[in-house]
Amino acid sequence: MTRGLYFDFEDGPSAFAPLKETDAPVSSRMIWEALATPVTVLATHAMFAGPEIMLDLPEEARTFVPTDVPLENQQVIPSAGDVIWYYQAPNQMAGLTSEVWEIGLFYGSGGRIFGPLGWTPCNIIASVTEGLAPFAEACAGIRLSGARKLTLRRSD
Repeated sequence: MTRGLYFDFEDGPSAFAPLKETDAPVSSRMIWEALATPVTVLATHAMFAGPEIMLDLPEEARTFVPTDVPLENQQVIPSAGDVIWYYQAPNQMAGLTSEVWEIGLFYGSGGRIFGPLGWTPCNIIASVTEGLAPFAEACAGIRLSGARKLTLRRSD
């Protein structure tokens, strides 16, 4: 079975993204291991990146040293369905004193990994292959109606 991630909104829909174990082996392994237990978090909509929802890995899933994740399979113009890993250290950006452990999912075309710090290449760790259309519609709704609960789990 292909190892991957399920993104399940609390009241549906869901999407499945196989991990890019060949192109991003270390990132994929670290996220896979971090999700041994599913996590439920609030999915928020990106402000700068376009069609992206962002999930902050909670404390219980922070099982690796984020600075040990190598640069692999990076991009600044992701495709629809691409899932990224991004880490931002405390105080890296003015006014943000906490860490950012982000899993981002680009649900449509026209996305870019660009923010207050400029272009920011990120590791693409997976790409959605199942359920993207209804999932994208739900993601777009977050932009207008606000954050939604989402469970992120692996495909064991």
